[in-house]
Amino acid sequence: MELLDKTINSYFDVWLGPRDPRVKGWFLLENYTPTFIFSVMYLLIVWLGPKYMRNRRPFSCRGILVVYNLGLTLLSLYMFYELVTGVWEGGYNFFCQDTHSGGEADMKIIRVLWWYYFSKLIEFMDTFFFILRKNNHQITVLHVYHHATMLNIWWFVMNWVPCGHSYFGATLNSFIHVLMYSYYGLSAVPAMRPYLWWKKYITQGQLIQFVLTIFQTSCGVVWPCAFPQGWLYFQISYMISLIILFTNFYIQTYNKKASSRRKEYQNGSTATVNGYTNSFSSLENNVKQRKQRKD
Repeated sequence: MELLDKTINSYFDVWLGPRDPRVKGWFLLENYTPTFIFSVMYLLIVWLGPKYMRNRRPFSCRGILVVYNLGLTLLSLYMFYELVTGVWEGGYNFFCQDTHSGGEADMKIIRVLWWYYFSKLIEFMDTFFFILRKNNHQITVLHVYHHATMLNIWWFVMNWVPCGHSYFGATLNSFIHVLMYSYYGLSAVPAMRPYLWWKKYITQGQLIQFVLTIFQTSCGVVWPCAFPQGWLYFQISYMISLIILFTNFYIQTYNKKASSRRKEYQNGSTATVNGYTNSFSSLENNVKQRKQRKD
């Protein structure tokens, strides 16, 4: 294993240049092998998990879901606060910020972004809960693509560009995750579900996040500084892929289902008894119209 790690590291050093020495020896960052193994294990569970659960009863997981989502809400809030204050203390330039001019604030950003990287490993549990609860319709290409790639991308970010212009997307994403995980934590409590109305706007917020990240990243291309240009082009490309996938998800989840509801209403397909919607028809429609969860 040690020989493999040295070989992989030497290839990365030739390909990407020297690593940032400030993260040398940090947990999970020294070698790529653990991150790669975690990602492969994640994909194997995504593939084998539904097969294992096929003839088994789904788990409720209600209590642990509340704790899990609350924990990620608090972690996301902590990361958002620390990133905002770190950027302010370091006097970061919105248009382009290199990785070595923020002084002690750079180290603050690096420490928080390590937690951001580690949170992507924790978030694998999103998918595992879907499998245990047999919500396989929520394990989409977008869901798996986003979860599997983020951990790997941020391993590279943390080793080569762990601060500077890298802060922006993580800051926005942490804020969105405060809203998202608080929503899902509350939705695990049945009594709270009738009062939760903002799921649609979380997806809209994610799309706005990607557009803003592309804009801010592009500023570093137009008005360059010492931040490596290759990382900027990669981030723009990745954000475009997410915009395409999330836009498709939004259309499939909200626009088409809203149109379907209108057609059902016009055709009189919703049965009513004494002015009240038939409960069995309503239940069937709710099951069919389940909204997929996205990170």
